[in-house]
Amino acid sequence: MPNSRPSHLLAVLSLAAIAAVWGGGFPATKYCLQAGLSVGAILSIRFALGTAGLGLLMLLFRVPIRRQAALDGLWLGLVLASLFWLQTDGLRFTSASKSGFITGLYVIFTPMVALLAGDRLRLSHGLGALVALTGLALLVREPGAAWGGWNRGDSETLLAAVLCGFHIVMTAHFSRRSSGWVLAFMQVAVTGLISLLVTLALPSPHGFQGAGAALARGGTWVSLGFMAALATTLAFYVQSTMQAQLGATECAIIFSSEPVWTAGIAISGFVPGIKEHLSPAQLSGGLLIIAATLVAELGPRLLRRLQRPEPEEAIG
Repeated sequence: MPNSRPSHLLAVLSLAAIAAVWGGGFPATKYCLQAGLSVGAILSIRFALGTAGLGLLMLLFRVPIRRQAALDGLWLGLVLASLFWLQTDGLRFTSASKSGFITGLYVIFTPMVALLAGDRLRLSHGLGALVALTGLALLVREPGAAWGGWNRGDSETLLAAVLCGFHIVMTAHFSRRSSGWVLAFMQVAVTGLISLLVTLALPSPHGFQGAGAALARGGTWVSLGFMAALATTLAFYVQSTMQAQLGATECAIIFSSEPVWTAGIAISGFVPGIKEHLSPAQLSGGLLIIAATLVAELGPRLLRRLQRPEPEEAIG
């Protein structure tokens, strides 16, 4: 395995790609719910397959599991299991695009958690978070609806967004001292184990009862395969490895593009049975989120370039 650390640019591009993959996870999860799978069944199968994939790769590359990395992964797994149960159950009551938008509020919660952990907050990241907050407000609000369209699923998703902030900050700290492979494997395995135990204890129709009909549909396995292979095995390895090169708030800004991808897939009709609509105000909010990412990533570079003194011309 290579020992060289990835560059900052590679880390940014990798996490941006993962944000797109995670964005596709919302419509995929919604499809499985509509097909008849319970929340517990979805998470149990998804994270069991993800654990198997990461485990095989670790065996292939002979990755050692050290005690500190295993403990770090255990803590990440406890947070991850909680936020995924809240987020997935929330999708039973809200749309895929709205769930993605509310989850994106972690761009605000992450700097708050990072400050508590003693991290330094850059001005560009703070500005990016404020711009993202404005965009998310436009995306979530439904004019004319009771409580602005807010429901139980939105509340669960908001709690998940808070936990996302903690997960990002914890990953930023742990990834600097522990193997990304071990962090990814442990948290995915812990989430899968917790999901399985909880699901087995749940009464019908919240457990595995009735899952056979849903699993008989090819589209269900396509969605589960996407979530397990790309949104779990690949995504958590990339996050656990690449995030060591970036600050927690910077990562949150990059990940804030996730709901834009979610909305794009949800309104495209690409996923069968998932065809949602966004108002012009919501589309404007998505553009603001993209602008927030640019402010955070390109802002410091542009300022340094503007402040760089011009070379004096030689006098002949």
